[in-house]
Amino acid sequence: MLFSESTLRLFIEHGYATLFCASFLAATILPLSSEFLLSLLLLNSYNAFNVVMIGTAGNVLGAIVNYGLGHQGNRLVLQRWLRLSSQEIHHAEKRFKKYGLISLCFAWVPIIGDPLTVAAGLLKINFGIFLMLVTVGKLLRYVIIALSIQSL
Repeated sequence: MLFSESTLRLFIEHGYATLFCASFLAATILPLSSEFLLSLLLLNSYNAFNVVMIGTAGNVLGAIVNYGLGHQGNRLVLQRWLRLSSQEIHHAEKRFKKYGLISLCFAWVPIIGDPLTVAAGLLKINFGIFLMLVTVGKLLRYVIIALSIQSL
């Protein structure tokens, strides 16, 4: 088992706070995932609307941190602190320029999403547009997961 029973009970007991933290950290460069916890809470009768909203809020806040680091940082800082290689940053900028602003709707996608949000900051994309597109993408992902879990 990936987690002990006591750890799972702790996750369930502190569900919303744990989900917010996991969602926030998952949206940063840390290799975490919040989908498991979101599913666990839904399977333990947590309110689906609250779970989706809290997960989205944490995940969007993490993306805002990435945007801010990209906006204010330089490449050397991003490479050292976020452990992004210059190649990852270059690919994210290239992908961003190729697909445009709509690519921010896919900021939730593993591996490419976090560098995309950093690239948006580096490229000084309008923050309001960034926030709207990232929120829509992350919200839709959590809604789809919640609907899938509830249909079980």
